[in-house]
Amino acid sequence: QHYYITNNLSSAKMEFMGPREEAPQEQKILCCECGTLITPNPANMCVACIRTRCDISENIPKQVILHFCRFCERYLQPPSTWILCALESRELLALCLKKLKGLNKVRLVDASFIWTESHSKRIKVNVTIQGDAFGTILQQQFVVEYTVHYQMCEVCCKQKGSDGECWRALVQIRQRTIHKKTLFYLEQIILKHNMHKDPMTIKEMEGGINFYYQAKNNARKMVDFLMAMIPCQYKTSQELVSHDIQSNIFNYKYTFFVEITRICKDEVVCLPVSVSRYLNHMSQVAICTRISDNIHLMDPITLKIGQLNAGQYFRDAFDAICHQKQLREFMVMNIEPIFNQDKQYGSYSHKHQLADVWVLPLNSLGTDDQENEIHTRTHLGNIIQCGDYVLGFDVAHAVVNNQVFDKIKQGQLPDIVLVKKIYPEKVKRNKGRNFRLKHLRKNSAAETVTDDGNDGDYNDFLEDLEEDPELRKNINLYKREQKPQWMADAEEVLAPKVGLEELLDDLVLDVADTDQDGNMMTDDAENAGS
Repeated sequence: QHYYITNNLSSAKMEFMGPREEAPQEQKILCCECGTLITPNPANMCVACIRTRCDISENIPKQVILHFCRFCERYLQPPSTWILCALESRELLALCLKKLKGLNKVRLVDASFIWTESHSKRIKVNVTIQGDAFGTILQQQFVVEYTVHYQMCEVCCKQKGSDGECWRALVQIRQRTIHKKTLFYLEQIILKHNMHKDPMTIKEMEGGINFYYQAKNNARKMVDFLMAMIPCQYKTSQELVSHDIQSNIFNYKYTFFVEITRICKDEVVCLPVSVSRYLNHMSQVAICTRISDNIHLMDPITLKIGQLNAGQYFRDAFDAICHQKQLREFMVMNIEPIFNQDKQYGSYSHKHQLADVWVLPLNSLGTDDQENEIHTRTHLGNIIQCGDYVLGFDVAHAVVNNQVFDKIKQGQLPDIVLVKKIYPEKVKRNKGRNFRLKHLRKNSAAETVTDDGNDGDYNDFLEDLEEDPELRKNINLYKREQKPQWMADAEEVLAPKVGLEELLDDLVLDVADTDQDGNMMTDDAENAGS
């Protein structure tokens, strides 16, 4: 205590002053590792010793894999986004940092690329971070190496799926016939029900079509659709691609083989005895009138009709004894309708008219055999007249390689089986149609099929559409926008036509989206990717 005395003339006063304040001195301790004088901390170690003992980047991986599509040159941004990034770009640096797990637990200070060779498939990034260790903020710098692995993106898979190894399920559709009319019909019902959106790619093969899928469920959906729309059967197989022993995961490729019935519209068939008895003792020589989810058969002599589903057909499978391309042309010389028919048990057709008809082969006109007319009974009594042309199966002069047909007695067989009526001026009829169809974009791989044969089968299919209204129910027909100059002459052809009320309006397409006949093409790859 200090006392200060002051003298004053009037009085003497004494004041008290407190002690002087001095700045406290900072306490220091020695580092427990190196003995350096440091400020006390919870670890009792200097920064250098803490850095040697603790690694704040231990939870951050130093080697990471980047997936790169070499076809479109894009990188995969998890989970399923593909982005286009240039080397040493800001976008690529952001993608690399997003691939680092545990980076959110520290503070990112800086990141930059380290130069590497472009062909080395390595990307190096120098990363600087800050983190807390024992109450001390540490800053650390390390290098992360990214390895570039090739992987095809979804878009490239759809384009290269038929030739690559990226597809997971395959649907093979096959039919053992000499024409492609059934496949044309199948193509149209697939377009109508939008079943062409799921496949990665569609490839046309000899005798059928291949549909490539990325998932087994989509392939199974296509198989179920085919089983409901056309008579067919399928078989499945699988191939082991890879196997993870530790996680017990198997990676398979699945194949569905769909076989369509060998019977087509307007073909003459020879039924086995068991099938004939099942169809109320129908004649063994019958005509296939239509193919839907069942096979529709008719006896041309009695108009008795019957149906077979896929299971019944493949249980007692039979082949056609005469295809449409093997039919001969005949000219109708005389016809007498039959109105009083003795109908027994069974179902009979009400759309056809039974008639006795006398025909002459077209190549016999103007020869000595012109007077040898052939008599037969037909179901075309309501649509043919004298002078019309018909297609028929000449049973008397045909050589048939069929065991069931050989067992039939000659007295039970007709001389000629008339199948359908044909119309003259076929060229004008083909050019003058007022409708067009959509088609799938297919990668053709059928080398043995010629274009002439495809055009002939396709024109026959279009004629069937014009002549059969029931066949047009499952198909979308579109109007022709521009009427050709020769269509006026084609309208004078006496042949069945499709009414304008059955045609649909469609968007105006570019020239690149149509073929030579004006038919529209659909891009299945783009639809599948949308």
